[in-house]
Amino acid sequence: MSGKRSIFEEVSETEKQQTVQPGMIDRGRGGARQAIRVWLMVLFALVVVMIAVGGLTRLTDSGLSITEWRPITGAIPPLNEADWQAEFEKYKQIDQWRIQNQWMELDDFKFIYWWEWGHRQLGRVIGLVWAIGFFGFLLARKVPIGWTGKLLIPGALGGFQGAVGWWMVASGVTQGEGMIAVASYRLAVHLGLAFVILGFLAWYIFELGRDERDLMQARRSKETKLSSLSTGLMHFAFLQILVGALVAGIDAGRSYTDWPLIGGQLLPPDATILDPMWRNFFESPGLVQFVHRCLGYLLIIFAFVVWRKGSASAHLQTRFAFNAAFAVLSLQVVVGIMTVIYAAPWQIAIFHQFLAVVVWTLILRARFLTAYPIATSLRGA
Repeated sequence: MSGKRSIFEEVSETEKQQTVQPGMIDRGRGGARQAIRVWLMVLFALVVVMIAVGGLTRLTDSGLSITEWRPITGAIPPLNEADWQAEFEKYKQIDQWRIQNQWMELDDFKFIYWWEWGHRQLGRVIGLVWAIGFFGFLLARKVPIGWTGKLLIPGALGGFQGAVGWWMVASGVTQGEGMIAVASYRLAVHLGLAFVILGFLAWYIFELGRDERDLMQARRSKETKLSSLSTGLMHFAFLQILVGALVAGIDAGRSYTDWPLIGGQLLPPDATILDPMWRNFFESPGLVQFVHRCLGYLLIIFAFVVWRKGSASAHLQTRFAFNAAFAVLSLQVVVGIMTVIYAAPWQIAIFHQFLAVVVWTLILRARFLTAYPIATSLRGA
């Protein structure tokens, strides 16, 4: 039987620990959240590099240099002169070489081959990094509750992206059809899927940067109207990215280099010369560039409206996120105009594409903070 205890007697450290019980949210969280977040950040960086390498592959007209899809054996490049000659002979069978590149010698072919091989190899590296991380965390039972399906999505989309990549390349690997590049709409699908993968990775990185209890509490302060506006801005920006891919796919950025007019007119000349009519929206350089310009004007106007609403948010971090998104989008418009005026040199074109990634990420960040705002203390305000 224990003796009586004075009301002034200190409670032992062990009893203190037994008294404090974590809430159900903390108890069920578990997992290696920060380690998974770092892994996803590595994947995000690799996908950004992949987009840049893909853009340079297109700008150097290297995408059709490898005429076969060999997901496993294709990882091994030609190892001797006979192998190189065999690959070159395969390339000589397609329309791009027959119409555009008959001047090429073997060394010229090697240059474009290495660009495409590097692009595909980087895709394999991304798949490997995802697989090692996903199955490693899964086997170690470090995946937080409810996250297994989420983390499976980027891997599944990445595998699908490989198939879409070949579907795109196959449109240009033709004989007797006069194709010297991939179909622009397939390029748009390929690039659009890359941005979708980036979007999932960015969102998960944002989520894992805060604990579950914080997110659940922040959800109660969701700025519903601003969240809807930022969702609209996200979709609008994605549409502009897709149209930008159409511009890139047919080199429409080099078709008309005057601004604000296009071909010296308000409307581009010969914008609808293709038949049937719908083809012009994908294949007419003048019309595709004109649509890209008009969407850019509308996007910056809508972004200004959303920015004004975002700058009135009660949360400091949310206001900053919208300021950053609008600032970089404004810079993107300027760079887009420069891309047109200077006929899309590869340096400016790649910077324009990279800024699209930055804008996309910042819009997603702003949208995330409308759904999960970070409370600002009175002292911080």
